[in-house]
Amino acid sequence: MTRFPAFSSPLLLGFEEIEQAVGRLSKASGDGYPPYNIERVAASAQQGEVLRITLAVAGFGEDDLDISIEENELVIRGRQKEDESQRVFLHRGIAARQFQRSFVLAEGIEVLSAKLEEGLLSIDLTKPPAERAARKIAINRRSP
Repeated sequence: MTRFPAFSSPLLLGFEEIEQAVGRLSKASGDGYPPYNIERVAASAQQGEVLRITLAVAGFGEDDLDISIEENELVIRGRQKEDESQRVFLHRGIAARQFQRSFVLAEGIEVLSAKLEEGLLSIDLTKPPAERAARKIAINRRSP
């Protein structure tokens, strides 16, 4: 793996996972398929901030899509089944193309829901508000 000089600082302890996430991002395919949006949805009293990822997956049904979380990564896979009918295409511009799209998730991000509607797959994510707490560290005295 390529080492990132910013993470080599002796002041950054325990950030190896972030370095690995950056490495995974750099290896991610630049395919651009399927296109997607990420938007911030207004917070409600029941939930904190909600992010929505929307992918354009026209032609894919619920059975053709798989959504999973693997090592703090949201992975969306699509695989259409080949059309087994005896259709003869004069032009085939809509291919039965498979894809995999990954999003690295920060610690604590939770998937709320996923829905497929009118060719758009929407996945809602939230991060519960972090508790900001200070903690006093006692200094132990050594015996002479």
